[in-house]
Parts: sequence; structure tokens; C-alpha cells
Amino acid sequence: MALSDTKVRSAKSEDKAYKLTDGNGLFLLVHPNGSKYWRFRYRFGGKEKMLAFGVYPDISLANAREKRDEARKLVASGVDPSEKRKEVKEEQQKEFNTFEKVARDWHATNKARFFN
Repeated sequence: MALSDTKVRSAKSEDKAYKLTDGNGLFLLVHPNGSKYWRFRYRFGGKEKMLAFGVYPDISLANAREKRDEARKLVASGVDPSEKRKEVKEEQQKEFNTFEKVARDWHATNKARFFN
């Protein structure tokens, strides 16, 4: 049975972590401390894998479903969503840490110390 926003919002912590399933691999993991994490379980290359989408309420039920649908499309097209996420993250890191940017940041931070 699909989750509702009310059911997600009202999920209470218990002695052990438990799952509230939404369907098509999406579930909410509720920890004993009360934190709620969106997870997506899928199979790729004959292995079961899991992808984390974030924490509720930062990621809403609707947003988690959108992310699940995007991940399912990637799996259907033969792309592992977790590998795709790693590639995107590495690309963003490369763009962020160019030599010029690091050098300019260092210069801005240290110029008063060296050039007075």
C-alpha cells in the first residue's frame, strides 16, 4: 500500500528501526532516535543495491517518489544510479577545485600575511 504524507509525518520511533514501504523499491527507514531516512532498493547486475535519497522532512514524499522514478529510469536504461551519482559528484568536485580557484582562494586568504 502506498504511503501518505500523514502516515509518514506521524511515524513514531520504536525500539528497533523499521521500514514503511511505498512501492517500487522506495521505503522510509524510521530509526529508534526518531530520524526518518528515504531509501530506494533496486537490483543491478544481479545484485541488490540501495540508494539513499535523504532525510524526511528535508525530502518530502513527493520528492522521494520523483527521485525513485528517475533512478528506475536509469536502471531500465542500463545505468547504475549509485555509479551515476558518484560520477556527477566527482564532476562537480572537479569543476569546484580547479587550480585557478584554489590558488585565488589561497591568495585571498594569505595575501595580508605575505604582502605587507
